[in-house]
Amino acid sequence: MNRPSTYGSSLAAAPVIREPLHAPVAHLVRGGVIEGIHYGSVAVLAADGTVELQIGDIEAAFYPRSAVKPLQAAAMLRAGLPLDGELLSLAAASHSGEERHLAGTRRILELAGVPEDRLRNVPDLPYDPAVREVWVREGRPPSRLAQNCSGKHAAMLYTARLNGWSLDDYLDPAHPLQQAIAEIVEDLTGQAIARVTVDGCGAPLFSVSLHGLARAAARITTAAPGTPEARVADAMRDHAEMASGSGRDVAALMRAIPGLLSKDGFEGVQFAALPDGRAVAVKISDGADRARVPVTAAALARCGVDPAALTGFAGVPLLGGGAVVGSVRPTRALDPLTPTGGA
Repeated sequence: MNRPSTYGSSLAAAPVIREPLHAPVAHLVRGGVIEGIHYGSVAVLAADGTVELQIGDIEAAFYPRSAVKPLQAAAMLRAGLPLDGELLSLAAASHSGEERHLAGTRRILELAGVPEDRLRNVPDLPYDPAVREVWVREGRPPSRLAQNCSGKHAAMLYTARLNGWSLDDYLDPAHPLQQAIAEIVEDLTGQAIARVTVDGCGAPLFSVSLHGLARAAARITTAAPGTPEARVADAMRDHAEMASGSGRDVAALMRAIPGLLSKDGFEGVQFAALPDGRAVAVKISDGADRARVPVTAAALARCGVDPAALTGFAGVPLLGGGAVVGSVRPTRALDPLTPTGGA
């Protein structure tokens, strides 16, 4: 593959599809004993794009899941999508199903002149447990609007409508919209796509490497003001709750660290990038969020972020009889100060 990239160099070959060589990234410590081990991979990039730290396998093909949404949103802006602010953040969101998210998705559809029944994402209940509980108690059925990717799908319909593209098949990988998104995924990651499959919501999902995801995150946050990439980063940082939810760890992380852009994805994926190009990307092999959060925080500390800003992201404590008896801790490979013993 030698197609030129917007960033001045030819695309690298697609990452190899293989069993990832993950390494231990977090220990589950209870009462001073390592009770469990979470494996995964971590990439930490310096501001100049060089790899400052790598753990596990950052070059194997993997699926970034919803962490790819900022790239999808940037592609839609390049194709003419006229959103900014809250609605653009929602277009890049894995939202919680709060009323603000539903109202925003309705607004995007209204701007597009497209009815809700043209959405092709999978009907679901709200992602946030508290919101879902209320939804179920009220007897409301699963809804395409409540599903966490509805903002992205509404934006896809809007982009297709503006370009005169067909609506019924907007999720087909051969559709002009999805072809445009694939091109931007390759451009921002700097590598060819290894494989295309279908994400949980029904949209095409592109396999890249963890290194490629970190590189894309850095490129989005260092993009020139006013570019599609910079507009996405600004919208998500300024409206973090629209990109996730009011109680979500990703929104809290962006609020805690000025200028940080972060996005998570199912199966233990997360990236976080600073405006100067420093970036991290994390994949937890078993998909556990309890490891994703402290590992991402530790990677950001290795990236140079003040550890004091990360104290709220050390992970959920483990309880025994109502008392704290342990925690999930990054391994010494990621955090040299992490002890192996203790509670």
